[in-house]
Amino acid sequence: MHYLPASGEDVKNMLGAVGAKSVDDLFSSIPEEVKLRGPLPIPSGLAEAEVKERFALRAARNTVASCFPCFLGAGAYDHYVPAAVDAILSRSEFYTSYTPYQPEMAQGTLQAIFEFQTMMAGLTGMDVSNASLYDGASATAEAALMASRLRKGRKILVARSLHPSYRAVLRTYVKHLGLAVEEVPFGSDGRVDLSAYAKAAEGACIFLVGQPNFFGVVEDVKAISSVALNSEKPILAVAVAETLALAALEPPGPQGADLCVGDARSFGLPVGFGGPYLGFMTAKKELMRQMPGRICGETVDADGRRGFVLTLTTREQHIRREKATSNICSNEGLCMLAATVYLALMGRKGLSELARQNLSKAHYLKGALEANGVKPLFGGPVFNEFAVSVKGSAKVNGKLFKKGIIGGYPLFKDYPKLKNGYLLCATERTAKEDCDKLASILGGAA
Repeated sequence: MHYLPASGEDVKNMLGAVGAKSVDDLFSSIPEEVKLRGPLPIPSGLAEAEVKERFALRAARNTVASCFPCFLGAGAYDHYVPAAVDAILSRSEFYTSYTPYQPEMAQGTLQAIFEFQTMMAGLTGMDVSNASLYDGASATAEAALMASRLRKGRKILVARSLHPSYRAVLRTYVKHLGLAVEEVPFGSDGRVDLSAYAKAAEGACIFLVGQPNFFGVVEDVKAISSVALNSEKPILAVAVAETLALAALEPPGPQGADLCVGDARSFGLPVGFGGPYLGFMTAKKELMRQMPGRICGETVDADGRRGFVLTLTTREQHIRREKATSNICSNEGLCMLAATVYLALMGRKGLSELARQNLSKAHYLKGALEANGVKPLFGGPVFNEFAVSVKGSAKVNGKLFKKGIIGGYPLFKDYPKLKNGYLLCATERTAKEDCDKLASILGGAA
């Protein structure tokens, strides 16, 4: 991005407009004892041409890793984003959209939110969706807080196979709220241990489980929801990190889930340097009044024309922190719009075909690895991600990078007992020859 600095005359005019004699006057409220006494220990500025030359020289030293085949998933999946998504997002009416609190000024924004909610509710098989949340981890934590309000419970159950970052954020959220977090182990197939869940569920307000879970294994949500308990069942919340899986699997709602949360980053958002992400929450109708964030509803105006407004959100959520349903008062507006545009472009058939491609490529990779002696870590069914056993998995990625491959995720970081566990992912961008190359390399390591 080009930057044109203000001229001396520009600075003089701006200072005059605010009634200041100098730039130092703008900082007069800062106590003298904390003011900077001299220049910062950084190099002096360069001319524009020199800056460009310096950055070009630095860039030339970089490895073009963006061209490497990528087998890394673990919550961020390498999907193709159609050019139309960015083209629509770049329109000025979306970048400068007015706050949706004033519906007379924001019908375009509100309609986009409504469309997003409709599509997410359909994908998850739920009755209602919110306008979006920050990311999948915060959405998971909000689900736990929501359940504690509804059930007045103090115990939160979470599957140990749920994404480690989601579990970490959850613990941070509830650390000083008097809520206990207990983890339910997984079995040899990588799925939730149902007998352990049945024993731990007594007195719990919610059970959070990944779908697919962090190992890429598809959980049997129907079996989890069918576990017989002596007292009131915990709210069953399914957390989805790879939302494309919703186009291939039976939705959580019809399987007995009460809530579905997660991250919709796979829909139209690039794998950036740590973001942006797009949290979501969908729920059964009876839970919607405790949902955090914004909800957009459809209505008609005084003349009977179709319109959209924010609804079912208390003012306390925005002005009285101690009475708030949640302290999340906003939504990832532009990210939400990207997902809406992406889903509209793909359509039902396109999204289903894309899911089939991901499924088939992951299973081809899995088969190629097995043929080269690399065994899967778990026996449960998978979508586009799976765990294998690779000796010395901690050092594998460095070797793969030297051969022009971005490898997977070593599981020992989060699961010390799985010291040889290695998580791999294949998407529609994964080529057959790259699968064969990776299988050959890892087969040699095995």
